[in-house]
Amino acid sequence: MTRTNLFSKIQIFALAVIANLAVVLVKAQEKAPDLKVDVDVNKDGGGMMSGDWMSNPLVWVIGALVLIVIIALVARGGGRK
Repeated sequence: MTRTNLFSKIQIFALAVIANLAVVLVKAQEKAPDLKVDVDVNKDGGGMMSGDWMSNPLVWVIGALVLIVIIALVARGGGRK
């Protein structure tokens, strides 16, 4: 048996093992117990971390400005010769 043939058989075996593990993981997620947990994602509270900070236009403007500055600095390429 040549080395290439042995490596290809090992690769096929490894892929088969990974595929079987993926199937086991998917099947394990299939029947989760019903815990009846009530998660409230709409917390009432003030401040930046109240949950609606992503809808604030000021956050988007500042984020866009920071992104533009980063792109300009990277595109400039150092500038020293």
